[in-house]
Amino acid sequence: MTTSGRIELMAPAGNFESLQAAIDNGADSIYFGVEQLNMRARASINFTIDDLTEITRRCAQKNIRTYLTLNTIIYDHDLSIIKTLLNAAKEANITAVIAMDQAVIAYARQIDIEVHISTQINITNIETVRFYAMFADTMVMSRELSLRQVKKITEQIEKDQIKGPSGNLVEVEIFGHGALCMAVSGKCYLSLHSHNSSANRGACKQNCRKKYTVIDQDSGFEIEVDNEYLMSPKDLCTLDFLDQVIDTGVQVLKIEGRGRAPEYVATVIKTYREAIDAYYEGTYTKEKVEDWMEQLKTVYNRGFWSGYYLGQKLGEWSDVDGSKATQKKVYIGKGKHYFPKNKIGEFKIEAYDVSVGDTILITGPTTGTKELELKEMFVNDKPLEKAQKGDSCTIPLDFRIRLSDKLYKIVKNQ
Repeated sequence: MTTSGRIELMAPAGNFESLQAAIDNGADSIYFGVEQLNMRARASINFTIDDLTEITRRCAQKNIRTYLTLNTIIYDHDLSIIKTLLNAAKEANITAVIAMDQAVIAYARQIDIEVHISTQINITNIETVRFYAMFADTMVMSRELSLRQVKKITEQIEKDQIKGPSGNLVEVEIFGHGALCMAVSGKCYLSLHSHNSSANRGACKQNCRKKYTVIDQDSGFEIEVDNEYLMSPKDLCTLDFLDQVIDTGVQVLKIEGRGRAPEYVATVIKTYREAIDAYYEGTYTKEKVEDWMEQLKTVYNRGFWSGYYLGQKLGEWSDVDGSKATQKKVYIGKGKHYFPKNKIGEFKIEAYDVSVGDTILITGPTTGTKELELKEMFVNDKPLEKAQKGDSCTIPLDFRIRLSDKLYKIVKNQ
């Protein structure tokens, strides 16, 4: 939990763009993977061991906690890599490691790194919490629990004074927003069977997100189903009952999305930051919730549902291939130069046109994500309303851009 006593908002970071987006939009902590031994090894770019110091440097400036995910199945040939990575994390002052394998947990404890138990452990009761309290200070509850069950666990921790290695009461973490897997606590073997690519080693091929036809192999009869995406759950969203979530006594709210774009991280973290602050300030209202929900719809999503938190036993399934976002980004060009004295950014237009009045998005490893309305620009040194492929354009900006930055135009999805 944050030092203010408020629920901790944990953001995903699949790369430096997303990391900076999380920092800039109010995250209390970030979680990330390094190399291949994490559950998003295939879905995101991931960081390297050499990036650990830069991650902690950026986060320390805003007093943001850093969590390294090492939550895959571990084989014997992984053990030396595990030790190397944990030693590097210790040296870089990473706050904690998120783990599920006892080999990771044991070595982290041996070198005195704080341990958080991953959802892959599938914690569903107080006795399991009591057992892992010997090793860990924070535990992610099973995603299949209801809020009532979660609250019972947090109350029992307080009543029985169950403490982790730090000497503090065990903190409970739950997922608050993002993709849900059809498998219990993410343990799935579909892509292992179909592609010899294990989801439990971070290499999910997302078989469940595809269309399927059910066929009777004896007669060849095809069974018609209303929804062809019958294994692809909608995304979890708790924002519209966030007051009930906080009332359970959980200390950490985790946003899923290390494989998603930096503008997703920026929008979701900004929205949940506003909602959490509004709750504690007594201004969390139905009208604000409606506005926040519209903001969440603008970035990648498969539609929203409440997961199992409100007592539902069956999931709600997506009815589309991919995202239902109400808008998308279109690549326009890249950064060329920034003139700090005049606060002007120069871009090379490499793809589609961009016009005054458009909403633009600038992303980069150091810049993070910046979205704004294009109010004026110079095109090839002339004040014009429109820039096209091949043009050089300059835009007034109150932040520095870099050669690695990309310029996008935000457009409404049809």
